[in-house]
Amino acid sequence: MIILSAALDLVGPGIPKGVVLLADVIPSFITKLVAPYFIHLVPYEARILIFAALSAGGMLIISITPSYVDGGSTSTKLLGVLLASLSSGGGELSFLGLVHYYGPFSLAAWGSGTGGAGLIGAGAYALATTSLGLSVKATLLSSAFLPVIMLVSFFTILPLEPIRHSRRTVQVKDDDEASANAAPEREGLLAPEDQDLGTGPSSHKKAKAPAQFKQNLLRARSLFFPYMLPLLLVYIAEYTINQGVAPTLLFPLDESPFKHYRAFYPTYNAIYQVGVFISRSSTPFFRIHDLYLPSMLQVVNLVLLIVQSLFDIFPSVYIVFAIMFWEGLLGGLVYVNTFAEIRDKVDKKDREFSLSATTVSDSGGICIAGFISMAMEVWLCNWQVSGGRDWCRRL
Repeated sequence: MIILSAALDLVGPGIPKGVVLLADVIPSFITKLVAPYFIHLVPYEARILIFAALSAGGMLIISITPSYVDGGSTSTKLLGVLLASLSSGGGELSFLGLVHYYGPFSLAAWGSGTGGAGLIGAGAYALATTSLGLSVKATLLSSAFLPVIMLVSFFTILPLEPIRHSRRTVQVKDDDEASANAAPEREGLLAPEDQDLGTGPSSHKKAKAPAQFKQNLLRARSLFFPYMLPLLLVYIAEYTINQGVAPTLLFPLDESPFKHYRAFYPTYNAIYQVGVFISRSSTPFFRIHDLYLPSMLQVVNLVLLIVQSLFDIFPSVYIVFAIMFWEGLLGGLVYVNTFAEIRDKVDKKDREFSLSATTVSDSGGICIAGFISMAMEVWLCNWQVSGGRDWCRRL
């Protein structure tokens, strides 16, 4: 989030913001689409080192690249965004795959952390560059150490014995003996004692690659309708709202709490992120099993807000605030409950791959929404201007 915010600030004149957003999303989408079929060959320890290096490298590239002079400078900054996107996509599918090795609380911790990242990342960047008066370069340079926290969390805080135990069970012939000699004590984040941790894709490294690839394709196909499709739908709807509709949801300043039209959009985003954080932290207390219901409700939100943009049906901006909060709740609920359902219902031998492969739906939904939004925002703004509401041109 910090890298994307900085890139949007630093992109050169004449370069649409949508180009930066797509540069952030498309590499992550491709990574999630392809990597689950081979990434099990790379140990988790190596993955974390690679992703931390990519994230830090993206920040450094954007920060040390000179200010915009020609197209080459912007291209270099976009390269930094691309590296960060690869780190984000690979990291998400890897950490969700790790949920297979740990107890149910691990998914709640992951959901809460990712929900908080939107709030803290964007908020920290805004605080540093506005309230503290730091330059974008100084902010990014000071943030380049943040991936070290990921390394510390993985190598020193996270109990690694379940992963190592799974690796050992592949290398021995007598699984019962290996379990007796190497089974770790499980508590807190650790998986229940009766969970077989050696049945994920990482336990099939000796299988022939073509046969395993075909098996994974069949696994992915079985995931589409129960898990991938509702997650895809909710992300298309909510990111079309965020990128294409929300910038046009404006009211007269004397009827709002703002002094400038540009204040509407970041406020909507902040309220949305609060909803996401709350719902992604909710699985220990509240579960949903019908993933399509909140996905369809999110589509209703999209239609309702498009109608508001076109016809100005709401008497107050506070109604939009409430809908944006509800939007965040629905999006977070579908995200975290999708993976909770996979963890509960998918067979143990397929679970690690399934958790990783399903992550393609969120990035895919954001990509589709990005293309829709580039046209929708222009169309909605032109409609408003033709009807005498030119606020979207005053941003």
